[in-house]
Amino acid sequence: MAPILTATVQQATVESFRHADAAALERMMASLRGDLAQVWQAWRRALPPDMGVRYEEELNPPLWELGHVGWYEDYWIGRNPHRLRGWRADPRAPRAASAVWHADAMYDSSTVAHTRRWHLDLPGAEATWRDVQAVRARTLVLLRQCADDDDALYFHRLAFAHEAMHLEAWLYMSQSLAIDLRGCTPALQPSPGSSRGEELAVAGGRVTIGAAGNGFAFDNELGAHEVELHDFRIDAQPVSWQRYLPFLEAGGYDEARWWSPQGWRWRQRECTGKPRHLTRDDGTWVRAVFGQWVPLDPAQPAVHLSAHEAEAWCRWAGRRLPTEAEWERAASACGEAFCWGDVWEWTASPFAPYPGFAPHPYREYSLPWFDGRPVLRGSSFATRAALRDLRYRNYFAPGRNDIFAGFRSCSA
Repeated sequence: MAPILTATVQQATVESFRHADAAALERMMASLRGDLAQVWQAWRRALPPDMGVRYEEELNPPLWELGHVGWYEDYWIGRNPHRLRGWRADPRAPRAASAVWHADAMYDSSTVAHTRRWHLDLPGAEATWRDVQAVRARTLVLLRQCADDDDALYFHRLAFAHEAMHLEAWLYMSQSLAIDLRGCTPALQPSPGSSRGEELAVAGGRVTIGAAGNGFAFDNELGAHEVELHDFRIDAQPVSWQRYLPFLEAGGYDEARWWSPQGWRWRQRECTGKPRHLTRDDGTWVRAVFGQWVPLDPAQPAVHLSAHEAEAWCRWAGRRLPTEAEWERAASACGEAFCWGDVWEWTASPFAPYPGFAPHPYREYSLPWFDGRPVLRGSSFATRAALRDLRYRNYFAPGRNDIFAGFRSCSA
């Protein structure tokens, strides 16, 4: 199991990615690709030869997922004539044709609609893996020629981050599809923490949030700016099952008063009346973990919760979700007392640009999603260690409960 990490340990790990030189980045890419290969082989064992899965909005076809990872790396590195310009590169610069026939028409997520991905004539599993590995060989040739500066390494770091994000997506898709991942390297469950709900007192005032731009940063993190915060109290770690289950057992899922109007509509239309992957067996709560039913550990962070469920619990408990500024302030100010890294944490803040926002070449990373969906902070047990950063901003629709998300709360 992945350990619950403190802010100090997290940041020391993250620096190896955001400031990695070419040699270090090559080692990190090799390790990541090895873990991805393990999960890919688990998918091949579990799925039919054509790798077909049922259609769901939260899934992608496995063959498309793998091909997209290779296409993205090739598009932004191997075929990018401006790759050495870093974030200043022109995303519309003409590119040579892909070595994979019709790759742009198959794997470009910005132009290939989600529903269409299920009807493409994609290469088979072995051919797709060969294509992805061929892309990596070309990438490494270019990486070894790079100067160790932020511009020259920008797209290599971006491609690493993109693949790491997709590996986590493969893990939560494996959970949804009940694919057995035992024997794979990535952690499969959160680590137990304290179930008692200790609080930390955090001083407010004018505080700075956001990234200053040294090393690698995602466009939505940039724009360090000051915000005014009141003093507040926040959970030292995410809400555990021991704290969450009384809400469920008291009938909280059946009382509209605890839910927002949007949340109550979600509860009635899309929720079974309990957290996803959770059920009772002879009076004992058990949880599905990659196709295996295991006893629920009450000290583990509650996971696979939507933002609606997090908000409802907070109303029932007389508490509230933190804003993302409060979360970042607590993570940076409280040191080892603020434990995070086992589940993504919903916040009360909508995903919005920071002052002075300027999109980076991969325009589709942030711009399409400034639509009011909530920000999640932290990381999960399935997040690559190198991506964990207290300024990282994740964002999903509030009804998503397939991701490895939970929450922590503040005093009302």
